[in-house]
Amino acid sequence: MNTGSVTPVGSPQGNGGGSPPGKLSGAQRKAIVAGTIGNTVEWVDWALYSIFAKIIADEFFPKGDGAVALLSTLAVFAVGFVMRPVGAAVLGAYADRHGRKKGMTLTVALMAGAGFAIAVTPSYESIGVVSPLLLLVARLVQGFSAGGEFGSSSAFLVESAARGRRAFAGSWQQVSVAGGVLIASLLGTLTTSALSDDALHSWGWRVAFVFGGLLGLVGLWLRVSVEDTESYTEAQGSGRTRTNPVKAMFVEHPAATLRVAGITVAGTLTYYIWVNYLPTYANLTTGIPLRTALLSQTLCLIVFVIALPFAGLLSDRLGRKPTMAGFAGGFVVLAWPLLHLLGDSFLSLFLVQLVGMLLILGYSANCAVIMAEQFPPEVRATGIALPYALAVAVFGGTAPYVTTWLHESGHSDLLWIYVSAAALISLVVYLTMPETKDKEFK
Repeated sequence: MNTGSVTPVGSPQGNGGGSPPGKLSGAQRKAIVAGTIGNTVEWVDWALYSIFAKIIADEFFPKGDGAVALLSTLAVFAVGFVMRPVGAAVLGAYADRHGRKKGMTLTVALMAGAGFAIAVTPSYESIGVVSPLLLLVARLVQGFSAGGEFGSSSAFLVESAARGRRAFAGSWQQVSVAGGVLIASLLGTLTTSALSDDALHSWGWRVAFVFGGLLGLVGLWLRVSVEDTESYTEAQGSGRTRTNPVKAMFVEHPAATLRVAGITVAGTLTYYIWVNYLPTYANLTTGIPLRTALLSQTLCLIVFVIALPFAGLLSDRLGRKPTMAGFAGGFVVLAWPLLHLLGDSFLSLFLVQLVGMLLILGYSANCAVIMAEQFPPEVRATGIALPYALAVAVFGGTAPYVTTWLHESGHSDLLWIYVSAAALISLVVYLTMPETKDKEFK
């Protein structure tokens, strides 16, 4: 077969791993671009919350004990993750029944709307306890949206892949997530560097959320303009879609469901510590200025985003198991030295962040594709979204809170044990799971 031609996306022949890799068609490139950009702008709002956590604590909670206010803010952050399994079940099932396109359009609209709501919510000094309650509702909506987003966008991107390039296509899901965090980090760096503390607290952080909401509208437009995947349309046309994808996932694919949760444990914990929260944690524990910590995060994210597609290509060549095992094994071995090297200098923080993010490539480049490869198209979005969201709610959403609590309790030296234990759990899963690189894929 001529490797320059591409058979229909989603067919076993066109997307299987046994034949030589094919080139992306114009439709496949458009789908990946639309899916990636739409997902990027959605995650800007999600990431802005953790970046401005300390300022949000001052604005939305009573002044007095700064540590209590910050923990309250992080508790709201964690509660947002409680809604992720709900959103995964509802929106994942919606995407399996009505299409990836409709699912992704709904998620980005919800995320953008909630971001605008946070931007305009008055402070605690203005409206009292109503302020944190409105913040809580907005984060619950964002959590609901994020819960459905991962399954819909992952299924969409992997189903849009060229032959033998499923990990490469799936890696763009995480490129888009990291890209959203990068944009949010850039916004944080610019606002904290250009504005005085008074201006930053009074209106600067709100401008960042407004900008994120406007980007969400761009993502909405892109998703409306794209066609759905052939995997979904074929499943729908042949009558294989399920009225209850959640039930079908648990009853017909229990092993795959548990495997997706186990795959996620180490990835989500390390991701939310290293990629999202480390600047705030370093500021708390070492006293390094927040603007310096955000600069380090921004530079490391640039490297991370550029490297992700190449890590996806490596997975398509070597396999899912070795590349994911390298990530988890690396954290088992390096969690202690990395966290003990964290200091109040830019260089120490940059090296700790960079090494951690390079290790996380092994997870992030694989997570969308390995989860998509566990399920048939009729339950794929739900199968990716729900067990992933449950693991993220337990291990990812609580990571900033647990990390801060350990510091405030005087036990920062125990954080490495938490990270290593999670990495060890996932390492066992990676070493015992079947290799799916060459699996036929519908």
